Amino acid sequence: MHLLIVLREIRSRGMKMKRGRTAIPRSERQEEARSRALRALSAMRQGASISKAGRENGVTPRTIKRYAGSALVQDRPGGRIRATKSDRLVRYLQIPGPDGPRDVTVRGSKAASEFANYKAAINRLLRGDRHALDRWHGKTIQGIQLVTDPKLLVDQARKEILPYSLYRSLAGGAA
Repeated sequence: MHLLIVLREIRSRGMKMKRGRTAIPRSERQEEARSRALRALSAMRQGASISKAGRENGVTPRTIKRYAGSALVQDRPGGRIRATKSDRLVRYLQIPGPDGPRDVTVRGSKAASEFANYKAAINRLLRGDRHALDRWHGKTIQGIQLVTDPKLLVDQARKEILPYSLYRSLAGGAA
């Protein structure tokens, strides 16, 4: 949904967008297809072929090439298509902010993985590990300051503001 808001804003200002090798989603359906293609790319990095990754994620190899083509390589014509170790594709993520969830745009699989590790640390905190966020204090990822206040995060989880947190399904949690 975040991408659609950005696209509408760009169009309303009369700005033009270039469509590069990786296509820009224009509708919610295309955004969902892009999301499935990125999940398939992740499966390919775990060893799946492009066709198997596509089948498992409900997307065709052609769609994977369309949205993640710059992250794919083929050593020779007719050879196996494989995923690069990392990429610079744009991802739209939601992370905790001081006032609730915050939508962020990051470039690259490494930054996206860092945010995933940060979210996993938050879930460990909510399960009772008081030291889960120690390594994240004062850190930024691509210039985005991370929230590491345990009381604030637990409060947001109790209010069910954190959409991805495991807090609701657990007995107890951190205090």
